[in-house]
Amino acid sequence: MTKLAANASAGSEGRSAADCVVVVGTQWGDEGKGKVVDLLAAHFAWIARYQGGHNAGHTVVVDGKRFILQLVPSGILRPHCKAVIGNGVVVDPQALVEEIAALEQAGVSVDGKLFLSQRAHVILPYHRMIELAAESAPGRVKIGTTSRGIGPTYEDKMGRRGLRVIDLYDTELLRAHVANAVAEKNAVAGALYGAKPLDAGRMFEDYRELSERIRPLVRDTAQLLNQAAAEGESILLEGAQGTLLDIDHGSYPFVTSSSTTAGGACIGTGLAPTRIRGAIGVSKAYATRVGGGPFPTEEQDGRGAALREVGREFGSVTGRPRRVGWLDVPLLRYAVTLNAIESLVVTKLDVLDRFDEIPVCVGYRREGRPVDEIPATVAELERLEPVYESLPGWRQSTAGVTALAALPARARHYLDFIAERAGAEVGMISTGPERHQTIVVPGSRLERLLPARLAALSR
Repeated sequence: MTKLAANASAGSEGRSAADCVVVVGTQWGDEGKGKVVDLLAAHFAWIARYQGGHNAGHTVVVDGKRFILQLVPSGILRPHCKAVIGNGVVVDPQALVEEIAALEQAGVSVDGKLFLSQRAHVILPYHRMIELAAESAPGRVKIGTTSRGIGPTYEDKMGRRGLRVIDLYDTELLRAHVANAVAEKNAVAGALYGAKPLDAGRMFEDYRELSERIRPLVRDTAQLLNQAAAEGESILLEGAQGTLLDIDHGSYPFVTSSSTTAGGACIGTGLAPTRIRGAIGVSKAYATRVGGGPFPTEEQDGRGAALREVGREFGSVTGRPRRVGWLDVPLLRYAVTLNAIESLVVTKLDVLDRFDEIPVCVGYRREGRPVDEIPATVAELERLEPVYESLPGWRQSTAGVTALAALPARARHYLDFIAERAGAEVGMISTGPERHQTIVVPGSRLERLLPARLAALSR
């Protein structure tokens, strides 16, 4: 058995596949979760999104056709899958309507397949106004948000002044909520940022109309998912961003506004922790980040430009160029610990094909002394000096390789190194954007977490 699967768990033998598995990003998002979820969705009855909003995009390529999904779970591209937008997601109804229209135009039907939690909170125009004005204000620390209203919507949710999907169908409640909120937000945004006021009457009419367009999707999705689990149907849970953007455990305040870790899957769907069988982590073979915040291994020289160009590192939704750098093992190990990740999926291995040597951060120093923990503050993170170990590159194409044995020996060594240092096996490798450009490591724990027919992908 290869080192990549050396820690495969014998204790998972004989488990039923009819339970729940979480797919979680181990970096700052953009790890390639869209492809991974789409690939694994072939083996699940339900796919549920548990956090985030339409500020994050999952790019999936199927037979050369490119799909960019923002709110709808990637599993919608599988005809047999039912997809859920959970209560932990914040939803812009206009964005959802547009995304569904784009899917249907591409020949993907959501009828009877897509369900939206009645408890999910709604993004309204004043949330976007507040976020854009605050992010643009002189003297403010730029977080690097997409200004789509995600953060202010979560603020209102936690402040118990939010509007949920179910509230859209109470006409008087909606009218009063919009009138009161717009008056408050107009006053705040006008006084602090000089923003132009919004029209409460127009907003009420717009959202009443949008509510009817999404009404067929609205359900008690916690009940749907728990019933499915009780009846033995398997569920794959997906987040939008990565572990290092988690509101509690990420590089605060340069984080998102929700729980991106595996624990957030329970909060954001209504499934109990005892329903979760395990977690699969997704990591690029290098590292990227969008927006502000610390990035210890960021590479800003010509090699960084090469990583960005070859990896096409631009935001799926925003088009923003991503910051790029080398793999950071201490942060990967941190994500493995927080999520109890049993198996890693390494994506974009082929992007490293051109390098003679590949630096990997294996630790940190501060003022010449080793640092054993991930600092909790941005100031401390920015003072860290990465300690690199340089691995030999393979200088051969791995693009499209579908068998582990066909990878260059040095590429396999690189993956072995990641597995050993991160404390979790590498159970799958992505060598391109298409579904078939994937290697499943034989005998891996990942195979045991998922239905047996996944093994067909490793041949």
